[in-house]
Amino acid sequence: MATSPTQKILLVDDEPDILELLRYHLDREGYSVKTALNGKEALRMARAEHPDLIVLDIMMPGMDGVEVCAQLRQQPEFKDTVITFLTARSEDYSQIAGLEAGADDYIAKPVRPKVFVAKVKTLLKRSGGGERTEERILEANGVRVDPERVLVHLGDTAIQLPRKEFELLSLLISKPGIVFKRDEIYARVWGTDLFVGDRTIDVHIRKLREKIGEERIRTIKGIGYKFDA
Repeated sequence: MATSPTQKILLVDDEPDILELLRYHLDREGYSVKTALNGKEALRMARAEHPDLIVLDIMMPGMDGVEVCAQLRQQPEFKDTVITFLTARSEDYSQIAGLEAGADDYIAKPVRPKVFVAKVKTLLKRSGGGERTEERILEANGVRVDPERVLVHLGDTAIQLPRKEFELLSLLISKPGIVFKRDEIYARVWGTDLFVGDRTIDVHIRKLREKIGEERIRTIKGIGYKFDA
């Protein structure tokens, strides 16, 4: 069954052949697909179309994908937009930079169309958020999380968190002092049917620590993480 045309995808790559290949396979699934060949065009298209998913090539001349992602995440209307990068397998540094800029995930090149379409479906299926914890106020160690209103307060200070950071914090603070294994975190925040890179959770934990304090999230070596009560 074709996917609802209301689901919009923006593809960004400086190689027209790649854009045409990916667009062809997404069109067949019924998605509404727009394309851009560079970073500036991507920003313009994103603001005009408000896509549900943005697929960004990292290595582009002029404004690269990391800068595009960072600029989009600074705008409230793109705080929860799903953004994934296209990266070569050897671009480990670029993958980390992309996650630091606010990307949800990355897809390795060379792209296999069937795998690409399957991953797009999974990303869009989960765009409403991962498995949520109970819809109640979560509070520990000076941090207050309101899952229903998607609000975080550190003391009296409100903190804006991207969607995945918010879901990760909500999970950890739901059981202060309890260790969450890495596999469980992946499953509950990113989903069991979505493969994410090995660095993804580490980058998100690091960014959370920068915002709420290093001492509040503890690493349990070889196991996972816990929120200190």
